[in-house]
Amino acid sequence: MKRFLLIIVASLSATILVNAQLLYRISGNSLEKPSYVVGTYHLAPASFVDSIPGAREAFASVEQVCGELDMRDLQAPGNVEKMTDAMRMPDGKSLKELLSEDEMARLNAYMRSVMGVDFTNPMIDMQMGKFTPAAVMTQLQIVQYMKVTPGFNPAALIDVYFQNEAAKAGKPVIGFENVDFQVSVLYKGSSLERQKELLFCMVGNPEKTLQTVKDIANAYFAQELAKLEQLANEDMDGDCGSTPEEKDALIYNRNADWAEKIPAIIGEKPTLFVVGALHLPGERGLLQLLKDKGYTVESVKE
Repeated sequence: MKRFLLIIVASLSATILVNAQLLYRISGNSLEKPSYVVGTYHLAPASFVDSIPGAREAFASVEQVCGELDMRDLQAPGNVEKMTDAMRMPDGKSLKELLSEDEMARLNAYMRSVMGVDFTNPMIDMQMGKFTPAAVMTQLQIVQYMKVTPGFNPAALIDVYFQNEAAKAGKPVIGFENVDFQVSVLYKGSSLERQKELLFCMVGNPEKTLQTVKDIANAYFAQELAKLEQLANEDMDGDCGSTPEEKDALIYNRNADWAEKIPAIIGEKPTLFVVGALHLPGERGLLQLLKDKGYTVESVKE
């Protein structure tokens, strides 16, 4: 179950070396002006920016914004289809063909508890019946988040906010990754059997799943990064925990790639990097990797 939490949070944790802060200044190494990195929770509302000390000032001081992905790419010709296709079962198959009757019954019971409907509803079957287990899991996570976070607005989220504000201000927006890469990591990085295992980790642990969704949201909004680390690192029994390879693919390999790209980016223009908070802390986190390259990385408290 931990892997699906890593996916939705896409980044929420810290070590004891990281204070309860979300915004960090990058300076030194002959930089003329500092750059910044802010840790986000991808489902957090845009309004939460006002709760991050120094975030607006950091945005005003930089010349461009860099996200994990330039969100405009999602609307580029062909990319919507790529994302949609990645969420579907291969060869036109349905989820019912992958699951046994007993597994389908268990999934339907869980869906009814979360959404009030299941795959016996023709509309749900039409919309989600050909989804991969990973895509179904993502949809259920979002619904659970909406239940515990009233007022959720998918059109006004924190990552998109920074990019939209940059566009309004005439500042360039760039991304570390492209749609093809994100599709490969989020939807094609695991076999269908592994996706099914993780889906039923959720189905088999309903109370734990819902409580963890609540705890993650509460910890992020309280900016309690140590708590977020604990939640992200909790192990589940059996096959529900993330494998080292899954952690590498979702977090650490991407951190290393971004750390290699950042020097050239900030050497050209002061930049605000907007990435999931789990990418920031730890020995293999983005903050430490930048320190290893000789940069001064400091939390911004005001």
